[in-house]
Amino acid sequence: MNLGIKLSARVQKYWRILGPGLITGASDDDPSGIATYSQAGAGFGFGTLWTAIITFPLMASVQEMCARIGMVTEVGLTANLKKQYPKSILYLMAAFSFPAIILNIGADIQGMGAVANLLVPIIPTFAFSIIFTGLLIFSIVRYPYQKLAFVLKWLCLSLLLYIVIPFLVHANWTQVLKSTFIPTIHFNKNFFEILVAILGTTISPYLFFWQATMEAEDISHSRKIIIVNKRILDNMKIDVDFGMLFSNLVMFFIILTTGAVLFKAGIRQINTVGEAAKALEPLTGKLTYLLFAIGVIGTGFLAIPVLAGSLSYILAETFNWKQGLDKKFHEARGFYITLIISLIVGLSLDFLRISPIQALIYTAVLYGLTAPVMIAIIMHIGNNKKVMGKFTNSIWSNILGTITLILMSAAAIALIYFQFI
Repeated sequence: MNLGIKLSARVQKYWRILGPGLITGASDDDPSGIATYSQAGAGFGFGTLWTAIITFPLMASVQEMCARIGMVTEVGLTANLKKQYPKSILYLMAAFSFPAIILNIGADIQGMGAVANLLVPIIPTFAFSIIFTGLLIFSIVRYPYQKLAFVLKWLCLSLLLYIVIPFLVHANWTQVLKSTFIPTIHFNKNFFEILVAILGTTISPYLFFWQATMEAEDISHSRKIIIVNKRILDNMKIDVDFGMLFSNLVMFFIILTTGAVLFKAGIRQINTVGEAAKALEPLTGKLTYLLFAIGVIGTGFLAIPVLAGSLSYILAETFNWKQGLDKKFHEARGFYITLIISLIVGLSLDFLRISPIQALIYTAVLYGLTAPVMIAIIMHIGNNKKVMGKFTNSIWSNILGTITLILMSAAAIALIYFQFI
């Protein structure tokens, strides 16, 4: 009995610690990300499972830097860019971020609508997309940051569905273990394109902006006088590490599921998350299909506020608008209008006949071009004693950050090569 009480108390303790890091990591597995992982599994079976191990420490190192910058400086990355660098860099990042995030939002809304239509065919896809967009706008504008963060935190649990699904299908677990720890590389265009897509999906610039801003906003809500110390930073690192681990576990199990089912059945091409869900039904039965589809809708409700919120914070900090999800609409009109417009424009992509796969390609190109620059800037800020004081990067942060920078730069070059040459 005492053991159960102690275990429950420990779980509650760590659940309270988890916050911005968990939400950031979970939002990375949005419907467009699920489509990317599904294509990796369908196209190459278990051949890309090893990427989940590689991307985890890289994601964690960069997001930890962003979180620490937000905590120490008490403002987001955009405000730090504005203070420390020429305005041309700030405007360039904003110019690239705006279309990339809009396209990502559009792909996610379309994915949610398509999957909902599969569950309830009598209601057309566009109607579901409009309903979901309206619900998101109402919730984000109506509820303060604390309530929104609480809901987003619990929505993360929807991703647990993807960890359950592989145990409902017949996977060759010996082959799974082999593919996880022994990297397989195919030297052809399609394989390198999916590697670049995985890197671009897991290490996305909008997550950098969101993490830093949320840490700054979260800590300002928790205490009147902000005193960053080792205990607070240790708790933040637990939160970030857990969030990134959770994100990579979900990626791992989605690739595993689609590799065990779709690849084995000879289905090699998945263009949308709706196609992935639909392809699973006749092969694995109704339960697996339902879990996969419900997970897509849950992750959409989790990720889209993060995407739209990131964009609103970027523009608000760039043009000195009042900002914050804790503020009411009349207190931060520019901030909320940006958020609403981003969702409406994202919704309109469906009516402009821009397919989700096209949106993902354009998004990957824009993210691929901005990510290396942003990582270099984040590392520079993280090592600047004038900004960070005694909380500059550790040796391991710099090593992992440098590896991430090199990989993302190589990914950007490869992406440009594959798409335009």
